[in-house]
Amino acid sequence: MIWKADTAPAPPSATDQAFHAVSYVETAASGGAEALRALRAYREAAARQDGCVQAEVFEQIGRPGHWVVIETWRDGKSFESRDAAIGQRLTEALKALRISGWDQRPYKTISVAAARGPAGAGAVSVISHVDVAPNPAVAPMLAKLAETSRQEAGNLRFDVLQHTMRGNHFTVVETWRDQAALDTHLSAPHTKQYRDEVQPLTGSPLDERVFKAAR
Repeated sequence: MIWKADTAPAPPSATDQAFHAVSYVETAASGGAEALRALRAYREAAARQDGCVQAEVFEQIGRPGHWVVIETWRDGKSFESRDAAIGQRLTEALKALRISGWDQRPYKTISVAAARGPAGAGAVSVISHVDVAPNPAVAPMLAKLAETSRQEAGNLRFDVLQHTMRGNHFTVVETWRDQAALDTHLSAPHTKQYRDEVQPLTGSPLDERVFKAAR
């Protein structure tokens, strides 16, 4: 992860204008080292752009070559004004490696707080896609889950994002100190309550995948 000016973003206000780009790409497992170099170069170039708050690369645990890139920008205008050559270089570098398209989705903030310290070598991240039938109760439900989960001793991060055009699609980004901390969270009463409440509203099963941050 690259933090602009080595600082974590402040918790958002009710008028938070941050823009989040969440991108997915799959590359051949045999080309993992080359793909990682290309994604690192993209991450570092994006982080140098005016308006970029942070840029992160994650690889799915147990599925080499499955990548997620999460970018946070000051606002949508900053994202749109970024140097297009950065993305073009990444596309070219991944051309012979990728086995899926570059799937980028735009998001806004529902609940984001400053990270509670750096993620160590044993940290695990969960990136979930929550697809629900349109219902105004879901965003507050996810915000409440985030606020409660941040109080857990092993939590380092719990962010909730909402698709800018499809308001019934959410991405949840969690980071836990280690697998044991994640296991404790999964069995916590508030987590079970959330799952029980959201399940009848979902348009598809919860898509939860465990990742490690690319160093």
